[in-house]
Amino acid sequence: MANKLFGKAMKRVEDPRFITGTGHYTDDMTLPGMVEAAMVRSPYAHARIKKIDASKALTHPGVLAVITGQEMKDAGINSIPTGWLHPGIKTPPHYAITFDKARHVGDIVAAVIAENRQIAEDAAQLVEVDYEPLPAVALGSDALKPGAPAVHDDVPDNVCFTWSIGDKAAVDAAFASAHKTVKLTLRNNRLVPNAMEPRASLAQYLKASDEYTLWTTSQNPHIHRLLIAAFIMGIPEHKLRVIAPDVGGGFGSKIYQYPEEIIVLYAAKKLGRPVKWTARRSESFVTDSHGRDHETVAEMAVDQNGKITAVRVDTIANMGAYLTTFAPAVPTYLYGCLLAGTYTTPHIYCHVTAPFTHTTPVDAYRGAGRPEATYLLERLVDVMAHELGMDPVEFRRKNLIPPDAFPYQTPVALQYDSGNYEANLDKALQMVGYQELRRQQAELRKQGRYLGIGVITFIEACGLAPSALVGSLGAQAGQWESALVRVMPTGKVEVFTGTHSHGQGHETAFAQVVADELQIPVEDVVIVHGDTGRMPYGWGSYGSRSAPTGLSAIVLATRKIVDKAKKIAAHLLEASPDDIVHEDGKFMVKGVPDKAKSFFDIALMAHLAHNYPADLEPGLEATHFYDPKNFVFPFGTHIAVVEVDPDTGKVKLLRYLSVDDCGPVINPLIADGQVHGGIAQGLGQALLEEAVYDKEGQILSGNFLEYTLPRADDMVQIEHDHTVTPCPHNPLGIKGIGEAGTIASTAAVANAVMDALRPFGIVHLDMPYTPEKVWRAIHGSKPVAQAAD
Repeated sequence: MANKLFGKAMKRVEDPRFITGTGHYTDDMTLPGMVEAAMVRSPYAHARIKKIDASKALTHPGVLAVITGQEMKDAGINSIPTGWLHPGIKTPPHYAITFDKARHVGDIVAAVIAENRQIAEDAAQLVEVDYEPLPAVALGSDALKPGAPAVHDDVPDNVCFTWSIGDKAAVDAAFASAHKTVKLTLRNNRLVPNAMEPRASLAQYLKASDEYTLWTTSQNPHIHRLLIAAFIMGIPEHKLRVIAPDVGGGFGSKIYQYPEEIIVLYAAKKLGRPVKWTARRSESFVTDSHGRDHETVAEMAVDQNGKITAVRVDTIANMGAYLTTFAPAVPTYLYGCLLAGTYTTPHIYCHVTAPFTHTTPVDAYRGAGRPEATYLLERLVDVMAHELGMDPVEFRRKNLIPPDAFPYQTPVALQYDSGNYEANLDKALQMVGYQELRRQQAELRKQGRYLGIGVITFIEACGLAPSALVGSLGAQAGQWESALVRVMPTGKVEVFTGTHSHGQGHETAFAQVVADELQIPVEDVVIVHGDTGRMPYGWGSYGSRSAPTGLSAIVLATRKIVDKAKKIAAHLLEASPDDIVHEDGKFMVKGVPDKAKSFFDIALMAHLAHNYPADLEPGLEATHFYDPKNFVFPFGTHIAVVEVDPDTGKVKLLRYLSVDDCGPVINPLIADGQVHGGIAQGLGQALLEEAVYDKEGQILSGNFLEYTLPRADDMVQIEHDHTVTPCPHNPLGIKGIGEAGTIASTAAVANAVMDALRPFGIVHLDMPYTPEKVWRAIHGSKPVAQAAD
């Protein structure tokens, strides 16, 4: 019976409640006596707060309180901490409500609590703030210029940290002796996450027990509880319960500790009533941590045989106004350590400068550092291939890490555990009909039609591990995961996981695996997550860790259940535990199939303990804490085909094909859905999306009229398949899949567009490839990007 469900494309069991509108989200909740909050936000990117006059707001009917930053500081509410530290990093304070200066548009300067949301928002307009506007800086490179306005007084040069990895001397020597080099100056455009559900928080304080409960849109409730209790509010951790109910998407933006969660907790205790806040979409644009925003000079060197000898990268990574929870990890260990990609590059050096600016903070956005690395590396590979006069696919093939080289130690810290990149590439090329596609491209160019073909290979490192390693690199968190598997007397099973599902399908995929392990119907398994009051400690969902780390913990806990069940069965069947086999949903004596007990029999006796082994505790449940030995390394090949209209600059996606390798696939329907969604987000970055600031730090694309998300008519039917290269160090051999589409698709679409534009002499353009930008480049209205050296 084993593996009857593993690999099956089951429909998601959680979907009916979402489709029918019966999901239970934070904003759906109403508690007795509940009041609501509205935030007073700075309209300036940089301004000194000279005075706050709340008298008019306080006299407005229905207003209960106006809370200021100074009040919260005086009450002992501390700064929001950073969860990843580097040597020499500057960590200026980030208070939930600022009281000295506003440092980005949307920075909270006061909070109004009222009987309902409308009253609170009306009263927020009555709070008079005397601002002294100050010069601002929005672009990372501008923040590093002498005399640039300082975001924080104690960081006068705006440098949050510098970081590097690799042997610079060896890289410089490789460039000095290179046969060919290419150089690109490129920008990885800033993105706004735009999850379907805006952020929301609801806090309740019970005076009788001195206990807090926070319902919030979180990807990792235990991290929120730890930060709030231990570092921000100074309350016993067991006095704070954090619950993340249904969450409508996150993409990284709901990992972090946000000010509003602290404000509603403080207000709930102050007023003795539950307090709720839900973001308007206009607030989300300026408060949800943004993604990407890199300015990079990237170089590649090759020898006379077309083998890559070195890559050199210098990046300015914009941090925004404050450091959020994992921000320092993204442009460093999640970026520089991925610059080997799938290639045998012997020497790599990456240097990162991370400045503060007067913009919304920047942190992880789907892929988190890995899309940035893949984009610059795959752009370099295409440019170098053309410089050498080689087909981009053949240049890649020449430089791929061969399958017999694993485990493969890269020059930038990571050791890849397994891979078969050439087989994956070949499968994608066969599916797309690559040679015929190139022939069609040449024919169409004679007709004045400009097709572009973008082929990329990629690798990602996910499921950060082990805890000791990431701790040595600066993480202020563990990277293990927990699971509690509890069997009830009737044989039904509850699984408590420290990971969190906010669209990934855990309730289905995890149940499939547990049902297989226990050989019971999948309907008998329930997955419980998102509540610090019900589950063991866990670190949450981000970095595609839920399956390789969280599910591994579940599997190992489940196997403990099976081991104990065999001992109970042996006692009941008067046999040795070594003679008990678990087959076809039964525990039976080996070779005597009639001597058997069902899973129900075992579960019931474990709770009754009437006829029970003397050396076993009653009950049937197990806990496991799983700390992986290494990252997992999914990889793949993605191919995009586009057509560029030179008369309008419009880029049209014609085909998109992906071949991913995430090890054995638990549920193809869910895995493919994850890839499809990721591809759409990567396409959005390549063609449509950009958070644009003016020089005063005002966001110019702060709504859906100016910030364009991909729609159905921007997409095509995605052609998708897998290769299977198991991970050698977790119990199922699985890897992550949730970020693969985003990591790959931006680079694939970018290479396709640049391939289409090559006849016009254009080597590189920065994303997004809007019609205006492409048209201007074609028609020479403005200088195009840098050519190869």
